[in-house]
Amino acid sequence: MGQYSKMQGPSFTPAARQRRLDAILERHRRARTQLLQILREVQEPEGWIRPEAITSIARALKLPRARVEGVAGFYGFLHLSPGGRYRLRFSDNITDRMAGSEPLLARLCELLWVERGKTSEDGLVSVDTTSCTGMCDQGPALLANGWAIPRLTLARIEQVAELVRGGQPVEQWPRELFVVEDNIRRQDILLDAKLAPGEAIRAALARGSGSLRESASNERSWREAIELAPQGPRAVLEELKLSNLRGRGGAGFTTGLKWEACAAAPATPRYVVCNADEGEPGTFKDRVLLASYADLVFDGMTVAAYAVGARHGFLYLRGEYRHLLSHLQAVLDRRRREGLLGASICDWPGFDFDIAIHLGAGAYVCGEESALIESLEGKRGVPRNRPPYPVTSGYLKQPTVVNNVETFCAAALIAVRGGEWYRSVGTARSAGSKILSVSGDCARPGIYEYPFGTRVAQVLADCGAEFTQAVQVSGASGICIDEAEFGRRIAFEDLPTAGAFMVFDETRDMFEVARNFVQFFAHESCGFCTPCRVGTTLVRKLMDKLAAGLGSPQDLAQIVDINHLLQSASHCGLGHTACNPVMDTMKRFRPAYEQRMVSLDFAPAFDLDGALARARAMTGRDDPGAHFGVAP
Repeated sequence: MGQYSKMQGPSFTPAARQRRLDAILERHRRARTQLLQILREVQEPEGWIRPEAITSIARALKLPRARVEGVAGFYGFLHLSPGGRYRLRFSDNITDRMAGSEPLLARLCELLWVERGKTSEDGLVSVDTTSCTGMCDQGPALLANGWAIPRLTLARIEQVAELVRGGQPVEQWPRELFVVEDNIRRQDILLDAKLAPGEAIRAALARGSGSLRESASNERSWREAIELAPQGPRAVLEELKLSNLRGRGGAGFTTGLKWEACAAAPATPRYVVCNADEGEPGTFKDRVLLASYADLVFDGMTVAAYAVGARHGFLYLRGEYRHLLSHLQAVLDRRRREGLLGASICDWPGFDFDIAIHLGAGAYVCGEESALIESLEGKRGVPRNRPPYPVTSGYLKQPTVVNNVETFCAAALIAVRGGEWYRSVGTARSAGSKILSVSGDCARPGIYEYPFGTRVAQVLADCGAEFTQAVQVSGASGICIDEAEFGRRIAFEDLPTAGAFMVFDETRDMFEVARNFVQFFAHESCGFCTPCRVGTTLVRKLMDKLAAGLGSPQDLAQIVDINHLLQSASHCGLGHTACNPVMDTMKRFRPAYEQRMVSLDFAPAFDLDGALARARAMTGRDDPGAHFGVAP
């Protein structure tokens, strides 16, 4: 575990810092694509990136200094100015607030004598919030110098404050603080598959393997053999298409068609990318898959590499899941030793494929596949214009398959069990199972896997939810349903979902739920396009106005107009879905909005009379006689 510490003494002179920077640059081969990783590692010791480091990195990578500084300024977990030795960030998802995060944050600030959002006078600590940390089943949670501490209580807050005041390095804090649980409540075909590491790869290689072995026998490379006798990869693609597996990241594109398009692209090299930037509020299933099913994930990526002819793969891990990095690196190292990665995988000459892990740095928009690719290339995570699509022009403009963690796990299962078997589970249009991240007002939050077609009411019963008034399906960008719709099914043809399933009982104010999501979108907008940058901010301000009790129907109408603009003019999906929480809750929970209105017409957000009241009192102008010069 790493930590931020004040660099002092001869080991941290400017010369020592430069030597360390040079070592980082060499380790990353001074590659521009590694810029984000270089910046992240340079920041480690002090918690911020010095101006002279920006200059040295720009010079070493032969990039304009503004480009390097622009990348560093884009990501929420990179800092261009000093903060505290300890940076404590509370997860600010709605489920964390429901679990009591706000009073715990206030108590920690009180114990540490620091204002929220600021650094203490002695430079020791800063306390603030961040977006959802993927701990919704065990919140409230915070990140201490990037390391997750779940299940916060008053006792834990006092313990953290004592450790900070004592100057205890984060790496020496008690291990029990950092224990993150899986909370797997229900297993189905995927979570209960119990496949051995490499089983999916061997199953894929076995399809059409006779002709491939024969073609590869005369010292031909594996890639040449595939070109001469492509039955093996072709058989894998056909099996995947037969399964009707659709992407589990939310969009639901048919996985077999995506892989086939990449395999058919004439350009080489080709790449396989696993999108583990699980930033949607309320989603944490990929965290569990990476923690306990990493071999299944890497098997699925390797099967994809075999099918499309890729030699290089990347796992893009969200910065909030940094605590999984050493575990995942250890799994990759073991797989290389076992012949499941690297050269001649499973003793097939020329079948070479390896995986590198890239760690994100706090940018929700990088969950969009083209923004993720930009980030992989060492750039700001701004979504690309499409077409072209990643399957023909992805990483470094080469054909690239991008799927999320759960999709690769399902692909590995299909390689072993077959497409027909997989298609027999679920519904006609939604094959297989879906993993749900269940959180909020329920007795048993955690991971639940169901065949597609399962009703919402069944999930609520299984997780112990009572007196439920609403469920937010698929996170902030998804759909909010009320009690009348609990008979609907989890399926692409009814309620599609990336995995989040947040439960709200009758005590919750659905206006405040929507307001939290609106704040999230305004915070996470990358700022690239004006409609999203300005529109999300305007919606946030309108919701704040309503929260202050100064709303009117005109404000709601303005939100509707902004929603139309965002949907038609935003550059990417963030802007397209930013108003979803407001539109859904206005439709289903209208009284929550109407009770905040003070006028049937327009009500100003600024109270001029109230603002001048103190000045009038100080000058005696509140006395009617003062206007006529009459003494009191």
